[in-house]
Amino acid sequence: MALWLMKSEPDVFGWDDLVRDGKTEWDGVRNYTAAGNLRAMKVGDRAFFYHSNIGLEIVGIMEVSREAKPDGDGKHWVSVEMKPVEKLEKPVTLKQVKAEPRLAEMELVKYSRLSVGKVSPDEWSQVIDMSKA
Repeated sequence: MALWLMKSEPDVFGWDDLVRDGKTEWDGVRNYTAAGNLRAMKVGDRAFFYHSNIGLEIVGIMEVSREAKPDGDGKHWVSVEMKPVEKLEKPVTLKQVKAEPRLAEMELVKYSRLSVGKVSPDEWSQVIDMSKA
């Protein structure tokens, strides 16, 4: 199982919207690296749901429920279907992530504009621990 972090602006589509809807088509990604990450996702992979622009915090865990299919032109862009798994006990803010030395190499920190990024197992565990502190 691979681990990911996916960003969405909460005033456009937030965690509560995902929970209300039960699933969502994660589409509209127009960055080649992020689209490559979407293509690599497999059913059962997990992803952190990150509120970008407003909040700047990891708020929940999602799961890939359908692998990539064409989005838009069908050549470069794809979408995946995501479903909610659970809300974190406490959101983990970007400020907290940046202050944690063990997360210094996390793509959220290193590639701040990347909307769909990889998360290592160690980073995942650290964020989960931080959400329980």
